[in-house]
Amino acid sequence: MQKPLLLPAIALLAAACSQNQTSSSGETAASFSRDSLMHTIQILSSDSFEGRKPFSPGETKTVAYLENAFKQLGLEPGNGNSYVQDVPMVEITPEAGAVMKVQSPKGSFDLKRTDDFVVSTENTDSMVSLNNDELVFAGYGVVAPEYNWNDYAGMDVKGKVVLVMVNDPGFGVDTTLFKGKTMTYYGRWTYKYEEAARQGAKAVLIIHNTDAASYPFSVVQSSWGTSNLYLDKRGDKQYHCALQGWVSAAAAKKILAAAGKDSSLLLSANRRGFTAVPLHEKLSLQVKVKAAYNTSHNVIAKITGSKRPGEYIIYTAHWDHLGIGKPDAKGDSIYNGAIDNASGAAALIEIARAFTSLKEKPERSILFLAVTAEEQGLLGSEYYAEHPIYPLPKTVADLNMDVVDAYDKKKDIVIAGAGQNELEDYLAEAGKQQGRYLAPEAHPEAGHYFRSDHFCFAKAGVPALSAGGGIDVVGKGKEYGRKLEDDYTANRYHQPADEYDASWTFDGGLQDMQLLFSVGEKLANESAFPQWKDGSEFKAARDKMMKE
Repeated sequence: MQKPLLLPAIALLAAACSQNQTSSSGETAASFSRDSLMHTIQILSSDSFEGRKPFSPGETKTVAYLENAFKQLGLEPGNGNSYVQDVPMVEITPEAGAVMKVQSPKGSFDLKRTDDFVVSTENTDSMVSLNNDELVFAGYGVVAPEYNWNDYAGMDVKGKVVLVMVNDPGFGVDTTLFKGKTMTYYGRWTYKYEEAARQGAKAVLIIHNTDAASYPFSVVQSSWGTSNLYLDKRGDKQYHCALQGWVSAAAAKKILAAAGKDSSLLLSANRRGFTAVPLHEKLSLQVKVKAAYNTSHNVIAKITGSKRPGEYIIYTAHWDHLGIGKPDAKGDSIYNGAIDNASGAAALIEIARAFTSLKEKPERSILFLAVTAEEQGLLGSEYYAEHPIYPLPKTVADLNMDVVDAYDKKKDIVIAGAGQNELEDYLAEAGKQQGRYLAPEAHPEAGHYFRSDHFCFAKAGVPALSAGGGIDVVGKGKEYGRKLEDDYTANRYHQPADEYDASWTFDGGLQDMQLLFSVGEKLANESAFPQWKDGSEFKAARDKMMKE
């Protein structure tokens, strides 16, 4: 959650604006309106929008609303003559057999679907199978040259099933490895799937650990093994594993014991020089697959820069939520997503309004991108990053808004995945003008930097930032702020209770919106390109991009 501070306008924005913009700073700050923000949230999170799930009538209404809002502000279409970018997707529904059979040197046994394992697939063949395929333990499944780490060194896993651990090497064992307690992308489950595919594995299974994953196995059970959306990549020759999924900690223990191993094998994977270990076990599983194709939409608008129109700053927010689902205790089945993320979509409109209120246009072009299917795996932002309307080497930065603070002003600012790029320095300077300080993430091991739309830009090499207020509430302290955050997580996050509330102040959200506006305005009126910091896993992609 995030929060604001309404300091005098000139003091708030002066340090973040170039000299030729300073005279309009007060007018711009005043353009941030709680009433306008709340009005948009109320509409987008109303029951008539049905929870804004892709492919639903709620999507049609949401896209039309956003397009009209951008038009009313006088923004240019962001995709040629259109405000819309089509995002082709496929809904894949796997139906795994009731058991996965394991043949081991000590005999055969079964793992139960859902209780012991869950699997998904990005393949659309009607049947996907494991047929006595060999199992290899590949540590954390990481190949990270900048850390001199390769769990697959000396082992050919083509056509085999790899068993890997979640999070980074050293997690909970050795904080001198990688970034210590802070998860890198190498620790994220999506990376494990991608690397296993690059190695030619037939399937990949991640050993679940609640602390390392930052959520219990029940979250995995509810998220996988049912239908999921993916980008439609028909014609794309990129290889994907036939199956990808998770096994519970108890199931992993059973697998290791049948191979004559124990937890000491897992510990050994935290030592530099670890190499993959064949378990001399074979897995069998049949999975029926249904696939249905459809098209969702990103919404994009633009302000063309006055001096460097071919350089771009992107503001992003996802417009989608979970639609209609399981009823709660009150019988409410509409997941309205007022805070997550009608608030971010509304903030996108308000920041666009602030830029249009400037007396002089920004020197660089500003893009306002509302993306689809974040809740389904960052699909809208992934599609844009893979099919950019504007060249990524000329894209200066992405500033993302996901869950805007509906409550009180905050003294602190928290950066997701701090230490990645120089946008954090811009933010720190703008934060000083608000009298605020940077605070560390409460749970850096959770990998929040990789869990919203800015990540897809980062992965492609574009410096990206996600930040907002923390828990140090002005006049009320950290304990009060922690209770607010915990209440939202426990009672509203991804639940029907995430509904519009007329009592929200959005003092915190307005403060954070002004902060991100200040960063974007500074970027828009200078010639420098912010850089990735040494040690970032995304620096190499940017360096390569800028040389081509």
